[in-house]
Amino acid sequence: MAKKLHAAQTTDSPYAGGLKISITSTLGQIPIEGATVSIALTESPDVILDTLTTDASGQTDVVELPAPPLDYSLSPSEQRPYSEYNITVEAPGYEPVVVEGSEILPDVLSLQPIALIPEAVPGQEEDIVIPDHTLYGDYPPKIPEAEIKPVDETGEIVLSRVVIPEYVVVHDGVPTDSSAPNYYVRYTDYIKNVASSEIYATWPESTIYANILAIMSFTLNRVYTEWYRNQGYNFTITSSTAFDQKWIYGRNIYENISYLVDTIFANYLSRPGVRQPILTSYCDGRRVNCSGLSQWGSKYLGDEGYSAMEIIHYYYGSDMYINTADAISGIPSSWPGYTLTIGSSGAKVLQMQEQLNRISQNYPAIPYVAADGVYGQQTADAVKVFQRVFGLPQTGAVDYPTWYEISRIFVGVSRIAEPD
Repeated sequence: MAKKLHAAQTTDSPYAGGLKISITSTLGQIPIEGATVSIALTESPDVILDTLTTDASGQTDVVELPAPPLDYSLSPSEQRPYSEYNITVEAPGYEPVVVEGSEILPDVLSLQPIALIPEAVPGQEEDIVIPDHTLYGDYPPKIPEAEIKPVDETGEIVLSRVVIPEYVVVHDGVPTDSSAPNYYVRYTDYIKNVASSEIYATWPESTIYANILAIMSFTLNRVYTEWYRNQGYNFTITSSTAFDQKWIYGRNIYENISYLVDTIFANYLSRPGVRQPILTSYCDGRRVNCSGLSQWGSKYLGDEGYSAMEIIHYYYGSDMYINTADAISGIPSSWPGYTLTIGSSGAKVLQMQEQLNRISQNYPAIPYVAADGVYGQQTADAVKVFQRVFGLPQTGAVDYPTWYEISRIFVGVSRIAEPD
């Protein structure tokens, strides 16, 4: 199905970026149909540019919004390279919410998830304010750290193997700020958020790939070494750029970054003879220099045709290589190792069909399929709808990213009725 496009009611800029908004309940993976979504420039919050209504999947059509010139995000600029929009959401039975400062870059699709709180739930959260992107705003530089952590100290907890966690606990502040909240964030959502906060989605794909590898490896080093828990804290990682990398509560992500993370989420960077993922430091390379990857430098290498691994080798040395985690937490069953498509059959097909049918109870746009272990046209059509709803290429085949997204959404919808 082709994406429906709305054009916002202003044409001052010849550049535009897309925005798609997904509304769910804070009680779980429950899409909210019929929510009213209003969009305004952050600088003119009272002037409504467009009003949308969510469908049965809790999603709006794609709206095209004016954005600054593309060149602003392709080299360091004093001009802000993205437009900022306020998104107001109202739905019967839910508290209204405003997201301030959702960032729209030219020529890429922005995905803005918003969770609404039921009116009956006490202790309402405040509206969401998205601060400046790290390449544009003013943030403290990373405190230098060794890329390999000592793991032989008495009493230190270290995992025996590298595992992709289902969730990371993000402390939204510096480690010592006990008033800062902790958030449980799905691992892939965390990586997508950080990548969307740390680099621009308009950059070359090889550059984005290299930066995502560095972000994932940094994160998995924190997970593997239990870095903060060994210091007595109850979280995995912080949102502080001085200590870790930038994560922004409630921010929008970008479709191309999202898909690339889904494709490579089990990977990380290794050196020969070192079990732990490497703590891959990086910095912008303009205001701050460091011994690791330069974000702007990696962009220019991508422009010159460098592959992701050539960029990694340029900054971290030729012995760095891509490794794959031994296990993925929170997944009912691992990918079969090949793409499921029309003509496939067996237990993996059956499992996937059963998961799709459970998901369709929450997302009725996805048609029910006969769970018979045979991948026919009916199954392919249901997979294609799932891919459309969850932002994957609409191939109708279950490849690596589709398999794991089906698994994650299945786990999410299955947990809704579980007690805390």
